[in-house]
Amino acid sequence: MGRMTASTGRRVLLAAPRGYCAGVDRAVIAVEKALEQYGAPIYVRHEIVHNKYVVKTLEKKGAIFVERTAEVPEGAIVMFSAHGVAPVVHDEAAAGKLATIDATCPLVTKVHKEAVRFANDDYDILLIGHEGHEEVIGTSGEAPDHITLVDGPEDVAKVEVRDPSKVVWLSQTTLSVDETMETVDALKEKFPQLVSPPSDDICYATQNRQIAVKKLAEDAQLVIVVGSKNSSNSIRMVEVALDAGASAAHLVDFASEIDEAWLEGVTTVGLTSGASVPDVLVDGVLEWLAERGYGDVETVKTAEESITFSLPKELRRDLRAEAAALVAERTGTTPSAE
Repeated sequence: MGRMTASTGRRVLLAAPRGYCAGVDRAVIAVEKALEQYGAPIYVRHEIVHNKYVVKTLEKKGAIFVERTAEVPEGAIVMFSAHGVAPVVHDEAAAGKLATIDATCPLVTKVHKEAVRFANDDYDILLIGHEGHEEVIGTSGEAPDHITLVDGPEDVAKVEVRDPSKVVWLSQTTLSVDETMETVDALKEKFPQLVSPPSDDICYATQNRQIAVKKLAEDAQLVIVVGSKNSSNSIRMVEVALDAGASAAHLVDFASEIDEAWLEGVTTVGLTSGASVPDVLVDGVLEWLAERGYGDVETVKTAEESITFSLPKELRRDLRAEAAALVAERTGTTPSAE
């Protein structure tokens, strides 16, 4: 913790926790381990996590990011991103004779399993989330005939269910906690017997980062969130900061995107980062701010995080051999011994 300089009175409040969550850390390491273990290329369906810097760094190491399973050559290895995929994607991979590594965040997998369980019990499932987000697409694919997407409180009026006594809500893991509960409250007004999931779907890291940014907003006139524009949890943090009282809040991928005009009249800057952001990008913003007189940094700690997830089980197998065997089975040839 630095001391406030009398000459400028400018400071930075640095959120803790911030940056990588356990699911992101697991997914990024999984790509690196797969490249190390099996060699390039390793195909990844969608961005492994929503961060430009991380994706570009992994591309340089030999990862190839694709939007469709059909883009992956037969016999190759494909990894599924931390956001998860629908069962049909697993079927596509099998049909394409692909060896797969599933890097879905275990907390997203939990929501998938809840969707399957409630669908098997013939519940209507109201999935709170943003249309088109990869996680929502993956979860919806687990039980498409039972799931209705609810994209915020304004969607509640048009929601219809078969039996109001058999309806449950689930949610995308990266939403704003406050907005989600506002939607849940509106759903409960319409469906008094609405069932809640056995545990909160919004992940611990999302909640912790939102609590931290609220704390920053109490004292900071400006909050900077480091994260990419397609990162749902990063976007939510900007919204949370504004709702919590910050005069201004902005999302940037890199320090170079900061507009110096944002600093006019600002003595305290709050700084945090989304759950898919490596600390090197936050360090870059700290350096940029220090060059402009904000060299005094105080850490604002609101939670301890000690959760870790083991790497995907597929990384313990010889996937190159499996992929070759799949192609050989299809073509009737003998797998290469190389």
